[in-house]
Amino acid sequence: MLFLRTYRLVSKAQSWGHCTKFFSQQSSSRIFNVILVNSNRQCATNTCWSKITNSPSNIRVFPYIQSACYSTQKDAQNHNNTEKVTDAFDEEAERNQQNQRSWKMMKYSFIFFGVSMTLAGSMLIYDISKPKYDEDGNVIEDEFSHMPFIFQLYNRVKKEFSYYKKLVQEPSRDKLLPDPLQHPYIQPPYTVIFEMTDVLVHPDWTYQTGWRFKKRPGIDHFLEAIAPPQFETVVYTAEQGMTVFPILDALDPQGYIMYRLVRDATRFVDGHHIKDLDALNRDLSKVIVIDWNPESVKFHRENLLKIPRWTGNDNDTTLYDLAAFLKTIYATNVEDVREVLNYYRQFDNPLETFRENQRKLLSQLEIEESKLQKEEHKKLTSKWQPSFLRNY
Repeated sequence: MLFLRTYRLVSKAQSWGHCTKFFSQQSSSRIFNVILVNSNRQCATNTCWSKITNSPSNIRVFPYIQSACYSTQKDAQNHNNTEKVTDAFDEEAERNQQNQRSWKMMKYSFIFFGVSMTLAGSMLIYDISKPKYDEDGNVIEDEFSHMPFIFQLYNRVKKEFSYYKKLVQEPSRDKLLPDPLQHPYIQPPYTVIFEMTDVLVHPDWTYQTGWRFKKRPGIDHFLEAIAPPQFETVVYTAEQGMTVFPILDALDPQGYIMYRLVRDATRFVDGHHIKDLDALNRDLSKVIVIDWNPESVKFHRENLLKIPRWTGNDNDTTLYDLAAFLKTIYATNVEDVREVLNYYRQFDNPLETFRENQRKLLSQLEIEESKLQKEEHKKLTSKWQPSFLRNY
């Protein structure tokens, strides 16, 4: 009888989905407390014995209670696993639907972009291929007007693209510098062309300040030392004019730099902007190019004086040595600077070699001057020496 009552109670507990305390069966000889927690449809059974007698009937009842609770827990775990699998399938299906929607949006975007570019390209081709009209609306005939319509379109488009290609690749004008000054004005005998980036200034970028340009040590002395009428100074760089002009305005308030040539004055060859010295309108035997990159003047390497690239160090003295080098050329009135540059091109650091040569020259001059002073002193003493002592 006790077994049937217990089985009914346990079966009733299985049917309750969210019970926290199922039953409390109390008798004079024992207390059953079955706690069923089923927040995730799991059953936990705690059987507490406060008084247990040695009656065999009690021992027979407990295994049935334990077996019933265990089967309930197992069924709840199976149901939980089934729910997990179902949730995983639902999530996978939702992800697949989302991926399909994203792919559709991307496909429609590509189609819209392709159609838009096709229409824009067609309108551009039509605009540049149609004939020109005068003020009265009459067609202006050109060299393609006698051709069939398709050939007219093709040749006009080809001509326009060739024009823009030439505009990008070649200098914007045939003469980059004006004609040399004539009397009574003074034309400097030499033209010095130097790069701006990493020769005069070094660009530096930080998150706090953005782009800044640092002046190279000795730049004020350098610009003043080679100022006209000794040298015609020209900045020739591949940077854009909107970047170069404000920097040079702040760098050269005295106006020592006579001309400024930017990217539109370069020749674009094999992906590089080349400085075209042939378009300078100057005698190349009097032109000196100061740069750290030989590729920038690869068509006129004989005019290049390669100096070390400045990376922003404060103890650099290159510009002082460069000013001394140029002033030496001016003082010695060199006929063809390419011969001097060709000699120094064989050294990795030509300015360091020049400085060492200057040191040797000064040392030699001091020795010669010392010899001359000794000879003059000897002549002076022999002049006042008595004639009878000169034989001794």
